[in-house]
Amino acid sequence: MDDAATIDRLLREPGTWAVVGLSTNRARAAYTVAAYLQQLGHTVVPVHPSGETVHGAPGYRRLSDLPAPPDVVDVFVNSSRAAAVVDEAVAVGARAVWLQLGVHADDAVARARAAGLVVVQDTCPAIEGRARGLG
Repeated sequence: MDDAATIDRLLREPGTWAVVGLSTNRARAAYTVAAYLQQLGHTVVPVHPSGETVHGAPGYRRLSDLPAPPDVVDVFVNSSRAAAVVDEAVAVGARAVWLQLGVHADDAVARARAAGLVVVQDTCPAIEGRARGLG
């Protein structure tokens, strides 16, 4: 399990979360987790190849299209694609990467940590936040 203090800080300090894999598909976990993050006071930025507006926030096709580096990149893609997203998060200057439940990219996580990013892996911000009484 990742450091509880790190998880607390990421969830409690308002920031910009780029949610990679977020679309208008309400059946996907990314949709409900992004809404939860907004309830906590975070700014959510959808990142999806379609570039759709979600939860009132304009979407972007890639992390590199964002106008400013996000505080957290929340990775809602499968493990086979996660390493590329983590590497892009490093390249755009994100402060942290959060890989969702079941998402693993150990080599990319090591590269991100070596670059100074905070990394949380294989857990969900909504589950962690609710367990802490947030939202």
